[in-house]
Amino acid sequence: MIRRQSSARVRTARVVTFAVVAGAALVLTQTGLATTPGTNGKIAFATNRDKNYEIYAMNADGSSQTRLTNAKGDDIQPSWSADGKKIAFTSKRDGNYQIYTMNADGTSQTRLTNNAFTDGQAVWSPDGKQIAFASNRDGNYEIYVMDADGSNQTRLTNSPGSDLEPNWSPDGAKIAFATNRDGNYEIYAMNANGSSLTRVTRSPGADDYPNWSPDGKSIAFESNLGGKFSIYTVNPDGSNRARLTWDTNHDDREPVWSGDGKQIAFTSTRNANYSNATGDWEVFVMKSDGSEITRISKNPADDVYPSWQSIGAPACMVPLPDPIGCVV
Repeated sequence: MIRRQSSARVRTARVVTFAVVAGAALVLTQTGLATTPGTNGKIAFATNRDKNYEIYAMNADGSSQTRLTNAKGDDIQPSWSADGKKIAFTSKRDGNYQIYTMNADGTSQTRLTNNAFTDGQAVWSPDGKQIAFASNRDGNYEIYVMDADGSNQTRLTNSPGSDLEPNWSPDGAKIAFATNRDGNYEIYAMNANGSSLTRVTRSPGADDYPNWSPDGKSIAFESNLGGKFSIYTVNPDGSNRARLTWDTNHDDREPVWSGDGKQIAFTSTRNANYSNATGDWEVFVMKSDGSEITRISKNPADDVYPSWQSIGAPACMVPLPDPIGCVV
């Protein structure tokens, strides 16, 4: 199964099936690199409205929902490139879950990984040159990185637990991820080469699915600390943990930031149609402070794994103070 049916989801099931920028002013990051936040484009997501999971895209208000894949083999976990021109995704179309890319309109679907194990949860580096992902090819799930064409696949983590759900900081210097190496799932961060591992969250609940804000100052994530999964934010140093959603009867999961950093999309079973055995997961959008929650997908099937496109000026990944070649 792709999705769990209750808030007390079994993490191993998630692992096995991976149910698991017209720019603003220049933002200076702590690493001395420059990034230019984007404006909000489309939201890509996976849905089983066509029986198996396929990738769709829609406007940020839920309109103009368009099907991008038609493989009839479960296409899930879309991830936009920083320039908004490509989507990486996970697909089972050729037998087991592997990583593919395609253009924003669904054309030029290309397989990047090819092995007998499970590769998924792909995310682009801000400069578009690399893709981080999770794989169990070495026995347990670890974080890997590869070039955008699938070459130079390199393992970054090495722990007895499961390392999952990588997400790149907007300056490209760090990768946040979820791991159970210390018991329950927590958020960790490391340098993009796998060095300088640091623990970000510490709670008795499961903290996972990290997603870095466009300005690099906050990480959104999901946690079941309060019983049901809710959306939280935390500073990259672990300070200022804040809960954003408070529905005690339903799960809120898979947070992703908009390109301008003012909104967060997530999936939830609130307003669910429980005649659907899978629980009717839908995509919602809220302001980054947790206010003004709006449902943007409405159908009896599951809509999951949202990814928000950033359009306009791409991320500038050059040394300061002279961002030659950057559009700002």
